[in-house]
Amino acid sequence: MDLPSPVESTTRLMALRSPIVLLILVVLALWRVTHLLWAEDGPGDIFVRFRRLAGSSFVGRILDCFYCLSLWTAAPAAWLLGITWKGRALLWFALSGAVILVERATSRTNVAPPPPARWHETPISKEQNLED
Repeated sequence: MDLPSPVESTTRLMALRSPIVLLILVVLALWRVTHLLWAEDGPGDIFVRFRRLAGSSFVGRILDCFYCLSLWTAAPAAWLLGITWKGRALLWFALSGAVILVERATSRTNVAPPPPARWHETPISKEQNLED
């Protein structure tokens, strides 16, 4: 088994230090953890048991909602990667949004988008329009 040369090792290390590569790796890792907790059984059904144990508690409701869970899994990553409070807050929502986008892109079911918001307005009569 040949060991990589120092140049190859350095190139690989530099690729991991690239902000884009790091962002992609963090988003994929967060998606994996979120999806694991939200939808998968796990070895020995450990995650199913965990979700059942959580039931309808606060944690149980978070585990039932992929979007909510993505916020909670993105929080520690944002804390570790961010430098300032503003940066951490921005990173928190950005990572959660990226995880949601990955889930939507990889979801096998065609989930209908949420219904549009309805806006009802009372029509203006001709008399009201002339008064103005």
